[in-house]
Amino acid sequence: MTLKMAASLRRLHHIAFHVRNGDKLTNDLVNKYKFNLFAERLTSKARQVALKNGLAVFVVNERLNLAFLDKKGQVNTLLNEQVHDHRGFETFDYKNIRFEHEPEFLYDVCQSYAVNTACNVSFEVNDVEGSSKRLRNQGCDILVPPTKVQDRCGYVTYSVVKSIVGNVSHTLIDRTNYDGDFLPGFCKINNAGNNVRSVAVGNSCDISHFDHITYACPQQCTPEILEWYERMFGFERFLMSRDEDVDEGYVITGDSIGLRLTAMQFWKCSEVGLKLPSHNKKQQNCKFVVAESLPQQERNQVDTFLEQHHGPGIQHVGLYTPDIISTARTMEEAGVEFVSPPPAYYTEVGKQKEILEAGHDPQLLSQQGILLDAEVENETPQVRSQDQTTNKKKHLLQVFTKPLFSEDTFFLEVIERRGASGFGEGNIRALWRSVQAYMECQKQKQAADETKVVKMQV
Repeated sequence: MTLKMAASLRRLHHIAFHVRNGDKLTNDLVNKYKFNLFAERLTSKARQVALKNGLAVFVVNERLNLAFLDKKGQVNTLLNEQVHDHRGFETFDYKNIRFEHEPEFLYDVCQSYAVNTACNVSFEVNDVEGSSKRLRNQGCDILVPPTKVQDRCGYVTYSVVKSIVGNVSHTLIDRTNYDGDFLPGFCKINNAGNNVRSVAVGNSCDISHFDHITYACPQQCTPEILEWYERMFGFERFLMSRDEDVDEGYVITGDSIGLRLTAMQFWKCSEVGLKLPSHNKKQQNCKFVVAESLPQQERNQVDTFLEQHHGPGIQHVGLYTPDIISTARTMEEAGVEFVSPPPAYYTEVGKQKEILEAGHDPQLLSQQGILLDAEVENETPQVRSQDQTTNKKKHLLQVFTKPLFSEDTFFLEVIERRGASGFGEGNIRALWRSVQAYMECQKQKQAADETKVVKMQV
């Protein structure tokens, strides 16, 4: 793989949702997860809002219907009662031909999906036109051709390509000629409406960036996905654990789980011209994880996602924080519900010792559902050091939230890395078992509710 063969990625720009109720998700991201609502785009057909915490940026897309229009046919939104006039923005395609109709969703494609979904991962690139041409020549579907959007702060060129994973797409953005806060076509928000506050009230959550993105995919499709991302974007395989098999990935079995996890990363694909938002490359190289269930195993959370999401897609996103204790406490006090790990995790003698050596209280971590795993410095995934006593241990702390939507699909992970670059083999099993236990509980609750309804009908 050479640089000329792949899209030259610079950094992850934002992750976008398409939802039925934009107010609900926006309220949760602002009030529970402490994201700052800072930009929006409103038309008679669609509403797009941008939220950020550190370098982590979410865009919430919502198609409007007649219920959102007032008697005069104007947009009536809880985010901002004023309808912004976008006539000052000029939209061109890459041949400088003016659009007759402004796109319904700028920097994205019109998604008609059965459920709420996170489905667009946007990258900054050096050359949108060149990248799109190379991707098209390699067989990639171009959903939106190279397009220029400009306002008084400059212009941005973007293109949207279809991923091989379900409803996921990737927006390629070149904003080197733009000096605005976000993107042309979006208006800066100073004061939000009555039901959504532009700046979260209360303690802040110190989120710095997106740590990783996990796809839930059908069985035996991982090799094809890895090959596609390597060929199209220059991604490279990343071993998650020292016990991971290079060919098989990291396999979790037992307790009705049966999962295969395989990871890849993108920052090494552009050794020349790479621009990350920090000098700490290890901290900023966002990883992508592919999760699939194993054949001849009982149903697990990946199967549940595929069923309720109606196909593969983004299962969860990892939010990096330098202080997971404070961040998790603030989120919990604001109403965020976390998945509880197995109680035995914190009572194991070896794990208790590990937590204490890292300077944490096992009981406190247990109360917040935070998992901790140690990684020995200079230890590779394939070779464990024979003398661990002389090596300095690095640590990884993680916790999962419950799903953000009514469906058991998308959720968030909060993660802190104290020098650790992997995912922690002990944490991987405990985290996924936690989600599995939660899914089983939800299934039993649903069955009980259905039984109750039947009895009432009788």
